Amino acid sequence: MIKQLLYCLILLFGSFSTVKAQFNGFSQEIGIIAGPITFQSDYGQRSNLATTAGNTGLGIGIIHYLNFSYTTDCNCYTNNTYFNDHFKVRSELSYNKTELQHFGKWVSSNKNSLTSRQLKAMRGSTALTNLGVQLEYFPLSIRDFSVSVGSLIPFIGFGTQFSFYTSKASSSLGPLGTKLTTIPKYLTPSDGRTFGFSTEGKNVWSLVSNVGVRYKLAPLSDLMIDLRFQYFFSNWVDGLNPNPELYPENKANDGLIWINLGYIYYL
Repeated sequence: MIKQLLYCLILLFGSFSTVKAQFNGFSQEIGIIAGPITFQSDYGQRSNLATTAGNTGLGIGIIHYLNFSYTTDCNCYTNNTYFNDHFKVRSELSYNKTELQHFGKWVSSNKNSLTSRQLKAMRGSTALTNLGVQLEYFPLSIRDFSVSVGSLIPFIGFGTQFSFYTSKASSSLGPLGTKLTTIPKYLTPSDGRTFGFSTEGKNVWSLVSNVGVRYKLAPLSDLMIDLRFQYFFSNWVDGLNPNPELYPENKANDGLIWINLGYIYYL
């Protein structure tokens, strides 16, 4: 785990150096974020409200912004270009964890088949440490917002993240991997694993997109609400991945939705 965090920090400081080499002068912002997460996984029924509401967790993070509209070199505004007045670069180090189980019609209270009991007994979890960089676009003027206490400014963003995940899968009926505790789709080998489930810790890349709004709380601080969509380049992040050739209903990669509140301070 320590090795993964060191790699993340190298990526983070590397991104700062690259941006600094490309742009002459900027200011910086730092903040904290936290909020609920719903994990889109192979646990539960697709497009089911109980699944969406039940497989939730919590995320926290530290964020950093490069603000190109103002430079600390001279305590003055930078050249008034469209990029400087409408874009910021955001870096982030965050952590989230989600507890997972099956919801939906296959585990309803009126079902008592062996398959239903096995699904009801399954439990999982996934914890992610993420580091990433994204570009955020503000359609309104960043300069005007920075001098208008009480104002709002919306934004959208897109970027990538590198994550280290730890997934776990278990059953209250006993160890997974037997016909007594596990339904056949999870006993079938999948993607180089012995079964269609796995307890493991690995790295994964993902794409992130977000939309949000900032509120100017004070000259040097903002409040933020942010809605993020994250798509992982793996279907093992939740610990389940039934063989996609035999069970195409589970072939989609994992993802999550994160609603967070943040406080941002201008350095």
